[in-house]
Amino acid sequence: MTVTLDTDLARVLGAKTAKAMAESLELRTVRDLLRHYPRRYATRGEMTRLDDLQVGDRVTVLAQVRRVVSRKMRSRPGTLTEVTVGDGAGEMQLVFFNRRHGQLQQGAWGLFAGTVGQYRNSKQFAHPDFHLITGDDDEDWARALIPIYPASKDVSSWVIQKSIRLLLDASGGFGFVEDPLPPRLRSRHGLLSLPAALLDIHRPTTADDVERAGERLKWDEALILQLVLAARRRAAALEPGTARPRGRGGLLDAVDAALPFALTEGQRAVGEELAAELSRDTPMHRLLQGEVGSGKTVVALRAMAQVVDAGGQAALLAPTEVLAAQHARSIAGMLGPLARAGELDGDPAGTKVVLLTGSLKAVARRAARAAVADGSAGIVVGTHALLQEGVDFADLGLVVVDEQHRFGVEQRDALRAKGNRPPHVLVMTATPIPRTVAMTVYGDLETSVLRQLPSGRGGVASSVVPVSDKPAWLGRAWERVREEVAAGRQAYVVCPRIGDDDTGSAETDAPEDADGAPEKGGEDDRRPPLAVLDVAEGLREGPLAGLRIDVLHGRLAPEDKEARMRAFASGETQVLVATTVVEVGVDVPNATVMVVMDADRFGVSQLHQLRGRVARGKHRGLCLLVTEARETTATGQRLAAVAATSDGFELARLDLETRREGDVLGAVQSGKRSTLRLLSLLEDEELIATARAEATELLATGGGLADHPGLAAEVAALATDERATYLEKA
Repeated sequence: MTVTLDTDLARVLGAKTAKAMAESLELRTVRDLLRHYPRRYATRGEMTRLDDLQVGDRVTVLAQVRRVVSRKMRSRPGTLTEVTVGDGAGEMQLVFFNRRHGQLQQGAWGLFAGTVGQYRNSKQFAHPDFHLITGDDDEDWARALIPIYPASKDVSSWVIQKSIRLLLDASGGFGFVEDPLPPRLRSRHGLLSLPAALLDIHRPTTADDVERAGERLKWDEALILQLVLAARRRAAALEPGTARPRGRGGLLDAVDAALPFALTEGQRAVGEELAAELSRDTPMHRLLQGEVGSGKTVVALRAMAQVVDAGGQAALLAPTEVLAAQHARSIAGMLGPLARAGELDGDPAGTKVVLLTGSLKAVARRAARAAVADGSAGIVVGTHALLQEGVDFADLGLVVVDEQHRFGVEQRDALRAKGNRPPHVLVMTATPIPRTVAMTVYGDLETSVLRQLPSGRGGVASSVVPVSDKPAWLGRAWERVREEVAAGRQAYVVCPRIGDDDTGSAETDAPEDADGAPEKGGEDDRRPPLAVLDVAEGLREGPLAGLRIDVLHGRLAPEDKEARMRAFASGETQVLVATTVVEVGVDVPNATVMVVMDADRFGVSQLHQLRGRVARGKHRGLCLLVTEARETTATGQRLAAVAATSDGFELARLDLETRREGDVLGAVQSGKRSTLRLLSLLEDEELIATARAEATELLATGGGLADHPGLAAEVAALATDERATYLEKA
């Protein structure tokens, strides 16, 4: 059989196996299968430690059958078979109901795959899949290292291993694989050939084989990715935008004169950076990473004012109506008469600041759209309503996306597309999501950082309240709230959901197979997330009785939200029990303590954003992360790490450790499926930078990729139309 990288797997493996691989693992061609690398390698004498497993994990272990016991069940008809397996490093139970497995004899070795469950405080596999090692498997299983592949319920690791062997037999080895990397590049970096690397990654003899193969295969991913990104950057440079140079005597000068505080050194430096980029006709595409409370919004306002002074319009996209309205009020208040051009008390030299949200009445919405369309509204603030058809800009010059992690690629692109020419883009976040950090390191975003907080801020201390390990700590948390309120200050209590009939929960990460497969139903044993309405009632009747408590959540009418926020801002409400509607933009300097209930149900970025709502004034703040997770679990350790640092980039790295980079060339924002299988943002930054330089040189010399057809084919396989479109939008 003639085999190529593009050969359909059905021709090699048969229709049934190929269909299962395509549906559950998205493996369709020989290239896909060969690039589906082992997650780890098992050796006899080393078993995954049960202490490290979590209920809900799906794992594959290599072990030996120690005992087999069958007995009739007491509470229901049928037979229970318990199989104890181990390998010297530990033991675990396999449980089968009404299924006898005669082949599971004492002394037999095999691979066992299943979802970790718990019964009477002991972890076990119920009805696991297994494959026993027999004489027929000698060639595969007698090896020192047995590859364990990312698998699924329908396609096990041993099926993938046998498929690799079948592919080897059908093709006579991996000789059909052409190496796309130029020989000089391989020699310069001491890399294996691609056929040798693939053989060593799938059928290694030693750990050194795996390491050398991995280094070569990481280069494939890094270089091909960098070639795609570089090609897109070159194409984008051919489509110029409009320069928006700084003017004098306009809005920007008025903003600077109206500021009630001096800009920090960081704000001034970033402002100069943005001003210079806005003055060029190459569209700016910059990420502004600023610690919570570092003054990102002021920096963005100065950039918007510069664009308006140059004759363009600026749009600020905010994730919630509460935040959009707050931005609009703040900007209008800072500009004064310059924000009311055309009104009786307005300055004719100014512009209009328009708010556009989904809850606007029809008359107000028509007026706002008209001001946007005729250009009289120089600064437009809004929510997703800005993306709708019928919202047309006269000359959109700058798009500012606030809290970038709350918007998808499609939403950001919809607003950019409203410019006559590509507008400048500034995205802001206090904690980059993993995909954004990945794009930054891979060179597709320029980055500015604000680390310095304005003077006079008290700072926030964070602590985990592990109620399972230390139940008395929760009572002390409520005492701290009462102490702060008694001192004249205020508190937030945040819950994952609203209550009554809602079933939504906070941002959480779905359980993932420890060998790569997502597992459904990993939270069967967990109680529902705590709800605002229930918690507020309990606090009124219990530990916070007598305090003025109110609730805030997304189901309230916009006018109710606004009224309750005003009551909290004025001090009328002492404790606000809320969902993540307070996550961004809410500014109440007198609020000094926040209690986050079920903190383990929130993502890292949400926790960082939430605690940024306290200590926005002169008093020191406190954020208490309440969780039932044990301190020794991965979840407990993750929360402890969040509490230990307030550095946004450090938290992004923490997020990466658990969520991976995401698909850099696709729409996926966190990394269950990723184009990058071996390359790690955390471990391979130097390799990525070197690959970027090599990619730039390859494209700049001779005929570019035309001189390297193997590389061109790999780039074409990666940069499908869909992926390239997403990359362009991102």
